[in-house]
Amino acid sequence: MASTSKALILSSPLMVILMVVLANAHALPNGRRLKMSKPGPWKDAHATFYGGEDGSETFGGACGYEEEQVKEMYGLNTTALSTALFNDGETCGACYEIKCAKGNEWCKSGQNSIFVTATNFCPPTGWCSTPNEHFDLSQPAFLQIAEYKAGIVPVQYRRVPCKKQGGIRFTITGNPDFILVLIANVGGAGDVTKVEVKGGNLAWTSLSRNWGQKWETNAKLVGKELSFRITISDGETLTSRKVVPKDWQFGQTFEGKNFI
Repeated sequence: MASTSKALILSSPLMVILMVVLANAHALPNGRRLKMSKPGPWKDAHATFYGGEDGSETFGGACGYEEEQVKEMYGLNTTALSTALFNDGETCGACYEIKCAKGNEWCKSGQNSIFVTATNFCPPTGWCSTPNEHFDLSQPAFLQIAEYKAGIVPVQYRRVPCKKQGGIRFTITGNPDFILVLIANVGGAGDVTKVEVKGGNLAWTSLSRNWGQKWETNAKLVGKELSFRITISDGETLTSRKVVPKDWQFGQTFEGKNFI
């Protein structure tokens, strides 16, 4: 009996460690609880392309980003996501590394991979139907890894940290009774899960997701200096204090801090 008790005592720290490992393992499949400080695991999917050879018809879309914003902050390396990846717009702004699967005759030789930002939604038809994990790349992005005539190619992909130039952009639209804030150019995990605003001496107020990365509030913020607190999908939070002056106007864009 004594030896059994000793064994139990000695194994208890190991049990604690095991429980922690299992808890983290439970969070691994979608990676949403892991700090996006390094790339995630490689997975299999397929990729097609849409839009023109100059990227036309791919700027903007279901994430709420404006055409000029996509051109400036995300460029031509963008992708629309299938339903399985889009997650009702919650994945907008996430970044991926994508490479053409080895052995496919349509893969470009010498091109290892591309890095793209999720800026749009691929309607659930054909390859974008549930439960397919599928990327509908801008044509310029697709042509970096595969031949045009392929149309579709098998790929491998993984989530990667977003490395953006400059700070997070806050574009404010709406009216005094309904304020809409578009969050763009987000680093780190890239996809925003929570937005809070502080107007002057008011308490922090949570905004609700309107669609994509557009967030809404009925708080009375006109004429107040604004601070924003952003939480991304890996749980990291960043506060940009007093980035919007008291005399802000609807339609203006302001720049705060950024992750990474």
